[in-house]
Amino acid sequence: MSTSNGQWYPPEWPDRIRALSRGELEPVAPRRAATVLLLRGGSGGLAVHLLRRRASMAFAGGAYAYPGGGVDPRDERDVPWAGPSRTEWAVRLGVDPAAAQAIVCAAVRETFEEVGVLLAGPAPDTVVADITGADWEADRAALVSRELSFADFLERRGLLLRSDLLGAWARWITPEFEPRRYDTWFFVAALPEGQRTSNTSTEADRAVWAAPAEAADGYDRGELLMMPPTISTLRSLRPYATVGEVLDAAGERDLTPVLARARLDGGEIVLSWPGHDEFTKHIPPHAPPGTAGRPDTSGIPGAEA
Repeated sequence: MSTSNGQWYPPEWPDRIRALSRGELEPVAPRRAATVLLLRGGSGGLAVHLLRRRASMAFAGGAYAYPGGGVDPRDERDVPWAGPSRTEWAVRLGVDPAAAQAIVCAAVRETFEEVGVLLAGPAPDTVVADITGADWEADRAALVSRELSFADFLERRGLLLRSDLLGAWARWITPEFEPRRYDTWFFVAALPEGQRTSNTSTEADRAVWAAPAEAADGYDRGELLMMPPTISTLRSLRPYATVGEVLDAAGERDLTPVLARARLDGGEIVLSWPGHDEFTKHIPPHAPPGTAGRPDTSGIPGAEA
C-alpha cells in the first residue's frame, strides 16, 4: 500500500492490529526512551541533525530519525548534575524523580554515543569543547558496549551533566500492536560551541544537517521515510528561525503522550494518532502488503554531517 508521502508503515501492521482486536495479541510494556533534536544555526538558518537507520534494522529500517535510545537501568544511578533539579524535571516529564533523571541522562548519553556531542561541562556554566581525541572515542565505545556507565564516565572526566541545555519538546508512545514499544520523550538542544557531530552509530548509515522545512518537504514528496513522531516534530520546528527561539518555546510545549489508536469499522482498519490527523489511515479488509513511503535514494538537501 503506497501513498504520496514517506510515512513509515510496516506491512505486518494490519495483521497485528486484527490480532490485537481479537485478543490474540498481548501488548508489550513500553520501554522508556529519550531522543534529541540537535539544532544549530548559521547563514543557512535553523538546521536539525538527522540519522538514517540502516535498511537492515528490524525497527524502522531506512527511516530518518534523531539520535536517541532506551534508558539504561544504570542511568538512575547518582550522576554529576547541573541545571534544573531531578524534582523539577519530574514535574515537567510527568514521572518520579528517579525516572526523570534516567530519561534526561539517557538523552545526553545517547547523543554522545550516537553523534559524539556531549552536553556536559566541568562547571555548571561551561560545556566541554574539543572531544575528538582517541581517548574520547574509546570512552564512547565503552559506553555503547555498556562496559562503562555514564555516571562513571562523567565522574572520571570531572564533568557535570548539563540538564539545563535540554528542553522537553514532545512525548510519543509506540502503538500497542508493535512488538517493540517505547515511551519516548523528545528533547531539543543546541550543538555546543566548539563541538561537531561524528556519527559512529552502527544503527545508521547516513547523517545530515537539514533545514526542518526542507526535510519535511522531502517527506511530503515521498522521498524521505519517517515515523510519525519524527515528521511531526520536524513540522513543529517550522515556525522558528533560530535555535534560541526553539529553546525558549520548549517550556510551553505540551507533553501529553501521543499514542496511536486502531479500531475496526466493518472490517476496515482505521488507524489514527490523536491530535495528528495527517497520519490517519483507512486500511481495507484485504489490502495488499506495502509501505506508505519509500526510502530516499537521492538524499536530503543540506550539508552532510
